[in-house]
Amino acid sequence: MAVLNMRYDGDEILRKKCKEVKEVDDRIREILNDMTDTLHATPNGAAIAANQVGILKRLVVIDMGTGLMKLVNPVIVEQTGEQDCIEGCLSFPEKYGRTIRPQTVIVKALDENGEEVTLTGIDEMAKCFCHELDHLDGVCFVDKVTEWL
Repeated sequence: MAVLNMRYDGDEILRKKCKEVKEVDDRIREILNDMTDTLHATPNGAAIAANQVGILKRLVVIDMGTGLMKLVNPVIVEQTGEQDCIEGCLSFPEKYGRTIRPQTVIVKALDENGEEVTLTGIDEMAKCFCHELDHLDGVCFVDKVTEWL
């Protein structure tokens, strides 16, 4: 396992759409483990998308203190409500702003073993899912900011 190099504001890879993972194999698990190491080595990190470390694959790692999630090909299948959020991003250090996100989201993905999982995110977790899945489509939170803080 290794700590990967973060990509920051201005790096064009942050604006590229990540490709679907065709098979969850040892290489994908290695990338997920490296992403986990990178997340844990980065101050104030709660989650990371693969393109934030220069990999154009639909992979996300989340660790918000309720258990580590390693997600492959995650998609939001349902969203309800609305919440006013304050967001920041590891790829945009020292930038914070208000965004509007769904209150609740349901995400379908594969886990690191290729098994399908369905996850419900409410409040902060809903914001996190939306933020990270946006990254996979080349969308950054700065695109959604309604007010800078």
